[in-house]
Amino acid sequence: MIIETHAHIYDEQFDLDRDQMLQRAFDLGVEQIWMPNCDSNTIPGMLALERQYPGKCIPMMGLHPCYVAENPESEMIVVEQWLSERPFAMIGEIGLDYFWDLSFVLQQESVFKRHLELAKKYNLPICIHSRNSKDNSQNAIIRCCELIEEFGWKDLRGIFHCFSGNQQEAERIISLNFLLGIGGVVTFKNGGLDGFLPEIGLEHLVLETDAPYLAPVPFRGKRNEVSYLDKIIEKIALLKNTTEEEVRRQTTENAKKLIKQNA
Repeated sequence: MIIETHAHIYDEQFDLDRDQMLQRAFDLGVEQIWMPNCDSNTIPGMLALERQYPGKCIPMMGLHPCYVAENPESEMIVVEQWLSERPFAMIGEIGLDYFWDLSFVLQQESVFKRHLELAKKYNLPICIHSRNSKDNSQNAIIRCCELIEEFGWKDLRGIFHCFSGNQQEAERIISLNFLLGIGGVVTFKNGGLDGFLPEIGLEHLVLETDAPYLAPVPFRGKRNEVSYLDKIIEKIALLKNTTEEEVRRQTTENAKKLIKQNA
């Protein structure tokens, strides 16, 4: 069985064939698809999928950093209200994004800290989005690690989604009790993960696609979908010199363990 830990399957890019896309994933052996929230506009579609596919499509709750503007208070009120009303698997996706715009860095950090407080309040893992600036002068991975360390809650845990950093960053993340979300980047010729992923234990990895974004080779540049996890599994198995079955088994165990800690 396989757990997809990060896919925006409610995205409008799937409006014409969503059920067929999901069936291809289930046929592959995908047991669960974890859905990160973006903002208040994505909540209805996400929760509709949870109702349609109970136990399979699993929602998170949070405010994506790219949707943090000058005054994110109204959006955070929505997040806090939902978390108070019903259970969610994780808080996410949250974090820092320096790629498109550095105008709201302070607001992003403030919102990130508020999410950390919510994670502690509800004892939930978090799903972190950390994207560096285009010239890599601003490192979102390192800054997220610093904020986690400053927060200081020893039971904080979760996933650094779409990890594309270096070995030193990977080891720092692991030391903070976080997992690395490995997606299509692992198949990219210049993705960089192949240089050190053989040194990272499978017990620190989970699988994701970030569909409809970041499709793996040979679909790079096209719409991504959950069933393309097979390409990611294949590449990880090759890099780790192990079987695809072992990659599926261990990453699924890692994901399930993360969620079981919620209680």
